[in-house]
Formats: sequence, C-alpha cells, structure tokens
Amino acid sequence: MSEKVGIEENVISLECAQQWATNWRSNPENTVKAHLIPQVDITELFAYEGVVDIRAYIGVDEEGVNKLMLVGVDKDGNDLINDEKQEFIYDFTRPCPTTCDVNSPLYTLK
Repeated sequence: MSEKVGIEENVISLECAQQWATNWRSNPENTVKAHLIPQVDITELFAYEGVVDIRAYIGVDEEGVNKLMLVGVDKDGNDLINDEKQEFIYDFTRPCPTTCDVNSPLYTLK
C-alpha cells in the first residue's frame, strides 16, 4: 500500500498514510499520534557541516512524556553527536496530543 504519488521520491498517498496511522494506533499503548517539528530545528540540523540526513529516535522522559529526538547523520550513515563540535541532539517536546491539528485527515483518519 505504499504506492508513490506525484514526482516526489518519498511521497505516499493520503490513504496509505491513514492506513499506517491506523496500524500504529491499533496498539492502545501508542498514545502519541504525531510530533510537531519546528522548522528552525530542521534548518539548524542541516546547517552543520557534514549533515546529509536526519535520524529520529523515540523516547519517553522521566514524566512519561513521549519524545522525538533528531540528530544529524553524515554521508556514511553515522550519527553526528558531539557537543564540542556543536553536533547536538534536538529534543522535540511537542507531541500530539496537545499540539494536534484535530481537523487533519491523518488525525481523524477520515
């Protein structure tokens, strides 16, 4: 069901995305529906020398809040994590629910 649409390489159809979201939500332990990723964080990650991709890690903090952590990745697939070189781990603390677009077809699945 991951048929591609349009000319973009990694674009999928709304129907496919809704099915994947439905699959995720079928597990009652998966309460997070999405993460809002601020543009500035993506821009800053790609500004680092050698970053060609971004990798996302999923975690839960001490208070039980779901987290999405992003790191820059070099051309060889290595995470670039080094505070001295200012290669940081970005903590995206805006999970949905709380930052949801309740009218989105990916939220409503309709």
